[in-house]
Amino acid sequence: MRSIDGYATNAALPSDLVAVGEVDGSTDWERALDSVDVVVHLAARVHVMRETRVDLLSDYRCVNVGGSLNLARQAALVGVRRFIFVSSIKVNGDGTEGGRPYAADDSPAPSDPYSISKYEAEIGLSQISLETPLEVAIIRPPLVYGPGVKANFLSLARWLRKGLPLPLGAIDNRRSFVGVDNLADLIVATVCNPAAANQTFLVSDGEDLSTTDLLQRLGLALGKPARLIPVPAAVVMAGAALIGQDDMARRLLGSLEVDISKTRRVLNWEPPFTVDEQLEKMALHLLASSE
Repeated sequence: MRSIDGYATNAALPSDLVAVGEVDGSTDWERALDSVDVVVHLAARVHVMRETRVDLLSDYRCVNVGGSLNLARQAALVGVRRFIFVSSIKVNGDGTEGGRPYAADDSPAPSDPYSISKYEAEIGLSQISLETPLEVAIIRPPLVYGPGVKANFLSLARWLRKGLPLPLGAIDNRRSFVGVDNLADLIVATVCNPAAANQTFLVSDGEDLSTTDLLQRLGLALGKPARLIPVPAAVVMAGAALIGQDDMARRLLGSLEVDISKTRRVLNWEPPFTVDEQLEKMALHLLASSE
């Protein structure tokens, strides 16, 4: 069995890699799909902070909808058995309240061009699965972290390494995360388990953290105990808005919990790695890469 995403494959030899160029509705996947049984599709146009283009949705649709459906149709034509689509928890919405986590079968509520395009791709893939023998499994991860992490997670780690005091010592939110190793393990489960066919799954590490708790544990992993000042969340939010960082503050202060009970039940799956194990692995990579 071989599985592909873009130009990547789990085959051991570099000669098995196939470069396809840009991923959109016209990409030719013929060579890449040769002898493939399962496609694992992660390639996407991802959310970029402070994007300025007017017609962003069409840009996202070009890659995330057109590119995904084009690949799935070509996969179905050559007899690929299963298509694993890594979507986003943002299809469910931007945040949770009142201790009510998102569930896999909740009504979707995408709110930005990225999440709308991901949801439209899910709809199109489900239709292809009805019209062809291709089985589709959808995974919606929250924020993914691990070696090589970027964006806000990397910024937090760098601040902690510098010993900078942060006004995040009194944040009582709850957020679900998923370490890259736990996500990879679930992807393997959806590849191999017959029960995954034509299902949607949420994934997390199985332990929700407040921002304060996350920083404390990340600091321990980095060998730099977090210097956190207990400032009320409302004050932090107001200060962030003054310096144009309100989007980042909402992510740090708000809650986003996911319920993975369906994933556990249908696939008999549990996250194999703890949060602390994955934070330590990420920290080791960060420390090594910055020496």
